[in-house]
Amino acid sequence: MVDGSHMREGGCRCGQLRFRVTAKPIITMACHCTGCQRMTASAFSLSALYPSEAFEVTAGEPVIGGLHGATRHFFCPHCMSWAFTRPKGLDALVNVRATLFDDAHDFIPFVETCTSEALPWAKTSAVHSFEKFPPMELYPELTEEFARQSA
Repeated sequence: MVDGSHMREGGCRCGQLRFRVTAKPIITMACHCTGCQRMTASAFSLSALYPSEAFEVTAGEPVIGGLHGATRHFFCPHCMSWAFTRPKGLDALVNVRATLFDDAHDFIPFVETCTSEALPWAKTSAVHSFEKFPPMELYPELTEEFARQSA
């Protein structure tokens, strides 16, 4: 649900790309897949999923990076910060890199995915862990539980 009282802004490292969300996240995640490890140059990526209607780029023009496939990863063209992802087949959603929000201290991953690819020392406090991605039929239950816990 779009709600201006939950507005947050963020941007890339150099500041040329800026964005805003106007809703609470649907769910927060940490992904341990090797693709995320390589794109973040870290142990995992942190993200928050939002309805597309609650997300807007307010400055700059992002470019597609990563694998350039059906799932589109958007980056700042200047500093190449990975800013957000539009998941394959889910145009109603946008997955924002949570650490790019101006204030990201309260983005704790609720779900962690691809733990079978995790670096052995990389641990999170996620409530739910999955060796791969959760089955699609679990997402309604996971998002409802996240909404209850984050209320």
